[in-house]
Amino acid sequence: MTVHMGGEVCKAGGVELRVIDHPLVAHKTTLLRAKTTNSPLFRQLVEELVTLLAYEATRDVRIEPYAVETPLTETTGVRLTKPTPLIVPILRAGLGMLEGITRLMPSAEVGFVGMVRDEVSLKPFTYAERLPKDLSGRQCYVLDPMLATGGSLGGTVQFLRDRGATDITAVCLLAAPEGIAHIEELTKDLDIPFTLVVAAVDDHLNDVGYIVPGLGDAGDRLYGLAE
Repeated sequence: MTVHMGGEVCKAGGVELRVIDHPLVAHKTTLLRAKTTNSPLFRQLVEELVTLLAYEATRDVRIEPYAVETPLTETTGVRLTKPTPLIVPILRAGLGMLEGITRLMPSAEVGFVGMVRDEVSLKPFTYAERLPKDLSGRQCYVLDPMLATGGSLGGTVQFLRDRGATDITAVCLLAAPEGIAHIEELTKDLDIPFTLVVAAVDDHLNDVGYIVPGLGDAGDRLYGLAE
């Protein structure tokens, strides 16, 4: 794993982990953790935080030279290459992160993967997906608020890989060491580079698979209970 934190780099495997060390990221993450933060404020904070994370997540987005005429002269700038990046929020909680990244890349396309976790086995199962059939040459950005066991994110990465994707970045608010380890093993088996951008790596998972200290169930805090 390659770890970026506070500007330092440590090499140790195939996953590149970027933990964003920035005062505003830490501040907004702290507010998200607070159980007194209500849903409207929680949604706003997620949107703001994802924009900050997406700035780092898109550092390696592909660009090409582009001629542009200014009020004074012609010059050469850059634009995103085609095919455009694909953003893939994992339903339902990933939807709360979508606006934060599309603000930076409005020309990107959006696909969806719907997964739910069996609360007994802690394993995910897919109930919906809407992705291009061929992802060859596409940069993919997966949105998943909580990397806990890694099942949902791992299943989505497998979907993308099966359709030809070889450049995948995931943006998560929080991650647990257990989830990071699961994704590292998965991406080794798939033999693809993988970048994981997070606001913080927390301590551990509890006995029901929640991140500790965490922030609770991100989907419920974004949208309320869905029963």
